[in-house]
Amino acid sequence: MSEFAKYALYFLIGGLVVSVSSYLGAKGEGFLAAFASTFPAITGVTFMLIQMNGGTDSTLIYAKHLLWFVPPWLAYVGFMIFGLNRFGFWPTMAGSLTVYMCCVGLLRLALK
Repeated sequence: MSEFAKYALYFLIGGLVVSVSSYLGAKGEGFLAAFASTFPAITGVTFMLIQMNGGTDSTLIYAKHLLWFVPPWLAYVGFMIFGLNRFGFWPTMAGSLTVYMCCVGLLRLALK
């Protein structure tokens, strides 16, 4: 598979996941939208491509580091749940991203 084809595939899979999630969410199907957003399609393809290009050791390293991002992601979603009705969408979105990035920064410092 050529480099261009790989990146085209990444783009299509990512766009499909976002489109399906947005469509379902707009229709009031929150559970299905959340399922589509968190379905491991992107991660699965990433596992496959790392395995094909870097082997088992690289795939294992990626998988282990991926787990470190669960707590920042939970903080991000938690802030959205907490802030949406209190602050409105855009301030809460900015706050959630800030919380996420701060958690990632603290995580990075802790792993050094």
